[in-house]
Formats: sequence, structure tokens, C-alpha cells
Amino acid sequence: MRDTVFRREDPELGEFSVVTLDPKADAALLLGWVTHPKAVYWMMQNADEAEVAHEYGKIAEHPHHDAFLGLHRGRPAFLVERYDPAHVELAGLYDHEEGDVGMHFLTAPADRPVHGFTLAVITTVMAMLFDDPATRRVVVEPDVRNTAVHALNAAVGFEVVRRIVKPEKEALLSVCTRRRFEAAVRGATP
Repeated sequence: MRDTVFRREDPELGEFSVVTLDPKADAALLLGWVTHPKAVYWMMQNADEAEVAHEYGKIAEHPHHDAFLGLHRGRPAFLVERYDPAHVELAGLYDHEEGDVGMHFLTAPADRPVHGFTLAVITTVMAMLFDDPATRRVVVEPDVRNTAVHALNAAVGFEVVRRIVKPEKEALLSVCTRRRFEAAVRGATP
């Protein structure tokens, strides 16, 4: 039985929920997502099912990193990773502040894309992260070439801080405060 971590009703697309991830049971599903051509920035293009299970098993055991399965109307539709950027991904690469939370998300490939779906997913992920009162900022580090995610990040209130160089990529360090996210969701200027 999966635990529901968060639930949100999107006015256009209905219910989104975030549930616990089972690295072994979900590996076959995730394999199709992380190896799909649209997931090139996930950097798992050549993974097999055992490698996916191993990677998400490591995340599940890590004290500063976790992963979740996102559902749309009860069906698997996206993947979420949450991490402490002081310890994972960005350790030593930026000025960490108390209340910072790192995030990655990936939507499942779709046969028929739904207008506004990915924006609804990132809005759900951000709402989940800010549902924790200890979260003050969400921090991300997308590849500089991933223009689609830069546009989505801007739509939910992220500001680019600067370019950073990580071992696997050049990234745009970006942050979003609770105030900026809430303003973006309301359609107001933060």
C-alpha cells in the first residue's frame, strides 16, 4: 500500500497526487520514462531496469534525498525527487540558506500530450514542497540547454541566480521563494 504524501486538485485537469515510490516495484515503469528521448536531461538514456531500481534504491536509503511517484487521476504520470541541496547535487556550489529544498521532476511520455499538463505537474510539485512550513525556497539546477524547463520554472516563480558547472553538466542555478510561487500561481507579479 502506498502512502499519499500530497494531493492537489487542478481546476483544469483534475486530481494530482504524490505517493511513495517503491524502487523495485516501480523500476519497470520508470525505465520507460527515464530512457525516453524526451528525458535526455535525466541522464539515464542507457539504463536498464536493474540500474533504475538500484539508483532509486540508493535515493530511498539516502538521508538527504527521496523520490516519489506522481499520479494524475490515480494513474502514474510523473516522477519527483526532493533533496537537501546542502548535501546533494549542489553541496559547495551555491550559498545554501536555511529552508532550501532541491527538486527534480519528470513527466511520463504521452501518446497524446495534454495542453497545460507539465505546468500542472510542476505546480503540484512546488505546492507539495511548500506545503512543508520549513521550506523557504526551492532550488533547482537544470541543464542550460533545457529551455523547456527554464520556461516552466519561470512560470512558477523561479529566478535564475547564475550558471554553475557541475561534473555532469553546466546548469542554471535557480531559486523560487514561497512568495514568488504564490504570486505566480495567482497570476500576479511577484
